[in-house]
Amino acid sequence: MSTFTFGDKTYPVDTVEFLSDFNEWDENFARGMAPKVGIISGLSKDHWKIINFIRDFFKRTGKCPLVYKTCRINRLHLRELQKLFPAGYLRGACKLAGVTYKEGYLDLSWAEEFKVGYLPQSWAEESAERGTVGDQEKKTYEVNIRGFLINPQAWDKRYAIYKAHEMKMPKLTDKHWQVINFLRQSFEKNNLVPTIYETCEACGIDLEELQKLFPDGYHRGAVKIAGLRTR
Repeated sequence: MSTFTFGDKTYPVDTVEFLSDFNEWDENFARGMAPKVGIISGLSKDHWKIINFIRDFFKRTGKCPLVYKTCRINRLHLRELQKLFPAGYLRGACKLAGVTYKEGYLDLSWAEEFKVGYLPQSWAEESAERGTVGDQEKKTYEVNIRGFLINPQAWDKRYAIYKAHEMKMPKLTDKHWQVINFLRQSFEKNNLVPTIYETCEACGIDLEELQKLFPDGYHRGAVKIAGLRTR
């Protein structure tokens, strides 16, 4: 376990400096971490409004709020969120709040890896009729306890189709594939999942359209279907 020290306090963090224990958070942590996520001039009341909203939501629900909900309730446009947290929603706002998208899936922190995901026979047969599976009836994908693909190189379009099916999403449209392909191409080029700002700008969509495409969220929806994970 790594640590982050600011002032006279040391905090347990993971390898990318997300707070390891929600209950260890205090305002000092957010102030100290702010320059690391691109906020050089200090935290304003607008920053604190979002940070406190995320923390209060987590305390009430045990989940990290989706970016859609945070923006809607706080009446923030995506560009306004970007000005406040240039590193991104997860890597900026949620990090400062001591919360990550990983919170609220299952109370199984001890079981970080592994479980196996695969194409069920009935679904594979149905997909084969549509020409999406090919000759193989079944393929195994290794995912973590939250359903994120462990090896991004194991991804293929069948995985995306199955994951969307698992999320009870409708058939993936050209617009879905535009987002998915951008995520994968950007990751291959930079070895980093692009921020929600970069994705919306590159694909010519706003937050409302992204929500319609991926109602489960940016990281828990789009990024997961693309076979990626932020960390």
